[in-house]
Amino acid sequence: MNTYPILEFDPATEAVFEPKGIIKPVEISECCVLTFFKDVIEKVVSEHPVRTVKLLNSEMGKHPVYEMEFHGKKVAFFHAPMGAPFAAAALEEIIALGCRKFIACGGAGVLDSSINCGKVVVPYSALRDEGTSYHYLPPSREVEPGPGALQAIKETLEANRVDYLMTKTWTTDAVYRETRLLVGKRKAEGCLVVEMEAAAFFAVSKFRGVKFAQMLYGGDDVSLEEWDHRNWFSQYGVRESLFWLSVEACLRIKD
Repeated sequence: MNTYPILEFDPATEAVFEPKGIIKPVEISECCVLTFFKDVIEKVVSEHPVRTVKLLNSEMGKHPVYEMEFHGKKVAFFHAPMGAPFAAAALEEIIALGCRKFIACGGAGVLDSSINCGKVVVPYSALRDEGTSYHYLPPSREVEPGPGALQAIKETLEANRVDYLMTKTWTTDAVYRETRLLVGKRKAEGCLVVEMEAAAFFAVSKFRGVKFAQMLYGGDDVSLEEWDHRNWFSQYGVRESLFWLSVEACLRIKD
């Protein structure tokens, strides 16, 4: 028995109940974009022909999984929930529906003030300072995205001449416990941004054998003596652009 229960990883491939036991496969694209940008999803749904593939259920209500065509190819998309446990559960259910290639896009706090608000950031590794990933992979300090999906992001950004930053990200469960001491430690080991889902996303995708990577944009600044919001939610142009870049990147992921 470990001192800490979070380290008691069980490699069993079958849990007491599985997503496939409650979610049946449907006709859906193998490509899916998970975005945290509700405002962008609302605009896409209002301006483009989309179909609702499935309504996922939770205590928070109904969560539609959509599908649309982009340059003649079908791609699904979904409003990802905030926080590692809920986000991981949603990813599990979309995998059970039939999707196999994923790009996520969202925002992140920056640990370095030189990263401008709106800067595109691509994590090549996530520091596992949350709990969910430890139920999918043995304990380790970091977890990486899928190399094929990461390459698709890089190719897409370069093809569209988008300047971007590759970095480690710090995934935390506790948005109000990003202390000055921890910010300094995380930055010292190479993390330049902080968010709440990447490590869990990467772990679930490895466990389930699907392709997954993520794009972020620089948001609020937690590196200073006083937190700087930088009005990061107002970056609508960046958010919309990141969604469409994610769609393109998702369709670039090779088999």
